[in-house]
Amino acid sequence: MRQDSERIYIRRLEMDDLEALLDLRVRNRHFLKAFEPVTLDSHYTLEGQQEILQKVQHNWETGSGYGFGIFLNNEDRLIGRVSLSNVVRGAWESCTMGYFLDEHSNGQGFTTEAVRLAIGFAFGTAKLHRVQAAVMPRNVSSIRVLNKVGLRYDGFSEFYLKINGVWEDHNLYSITQERGHS
Repeated sequence: MRQDSERIYIRRLEMDDLEALLDLRVRNRHFLKAFEPVTLDSHYTLEGQQEILQKVQHNWETGSGYGFGIFLNNEDRLIGRVSLSNVVRGAWESCTMGYFLDEHSNGQGFTTEAVRLAIGFAFGTAKLHRVQAAVMPRNVSSIRVLNKVGLRYDGFSEFYLKINGVWEDHNLYSITQERGHS
């Protein structure tokens, strides 16, 4: 399933993306370290990324999550990921959104485009009601992305996630179908 914007597209990650995903993760290991949980060295191997892609496939099949690659339209090059995870159905119909972009592609609006496409998928194809995201208060760039696409600040959660080995505070944001997306 492919979703297009003017400069990028997102699509379901497949096993054919294994080497490109590994390259992306290895090149950005240091850059992303301050924003992610501690990962084992095995995460940065073909086998480690294969396990991740297998989980992505399983989540798509069960409807429990949707992992997308972010690709440049003009090059078909993988530059990041956006994920809708922790999908809960029933009375909640909600998910958690996360994303990352290659260090050299940052600051060009690609993340904003990808997040907007993922929210469109969530409300359209996946028929979810709410998308939420948690961001460390110091991650100003990510907060700017969420504000641009219409997520609302819902509050502050102390010691919310263990990032790079430390329990970090996070700001919580969300958007619902009623508020739509821009």
